Amino acid sequence: MKVHQVPVGNMQNFTYIVEDETTSEGIIIDPSWELDEIMRVVQKNNIKVKYIVNTHHHFDHTIGNDTIKNETGAPILQYKTSTIKHDLEVSDGDTIKFGDSELTVIHTPGHSKDSMCLVGDGKIFSGDTLFVGACGRVDLPGGDVREMYHSLVNILRKMDDNLVMYPGHDYGSTPTSTMGAQKKMNFVMQPRTEAEFLEIMGIS
Repeated sequence: MKVHQVPVGNMQNFTYIVEDETTSEGIIIDPSWELDEIMRVVQKNNIKVKYIVNTHHHFDHTIGNDTIKNETGAPILQYKTSTIKHDLEVSDGDTIKFGDSELTVIHTPGHSKDSMCLVGDGKIFSGDTLFVGACGRVDLPGGDVREMYHSLVNILRKMDDNLVMYPGHDYGSTPTSTMGAQKKMNFVMQPRTEAEFLEIMGIS
């Protein structure tokens, strides 16, 4: 599975083109801006786009959906609790298959009700749940600090240290990391009680 990480827009977003190298089938994760560049990568690598996948419904991860759908014919896939237009729904534990590759859906609410991470082939696409050195905001509509605690401590912290993490924004010291590194250095990933987490997030 080959990952094309493309910085886009003025909010330091990443769009990902994930390619199954055996079949050249792939998916586009979170298209928003720089859509000409996204399509240039697709065409240069002769990728047949099977799905447009959104890690959550916020505009800075979905604003390019319709344009990319028109360009590729690929359906838009989102978590089942998404409140915006999409063609296909997934639930926790489902797999997204393209070519000989697949990514497993992990529901990780906290930043939004429909936030999900995608895990497979030694990689995790963490959307706005987990950044390098931080986590997504919990003060937007649909955000929930207690759900974020559960997603970080009870789900992501239990994942393999060797997973390479591809976040939704370039907010950290490096554009990618590993789950092991985040468990060591990311303040939101440290073992603590829910009450302690609420306190460090400014909620008591």
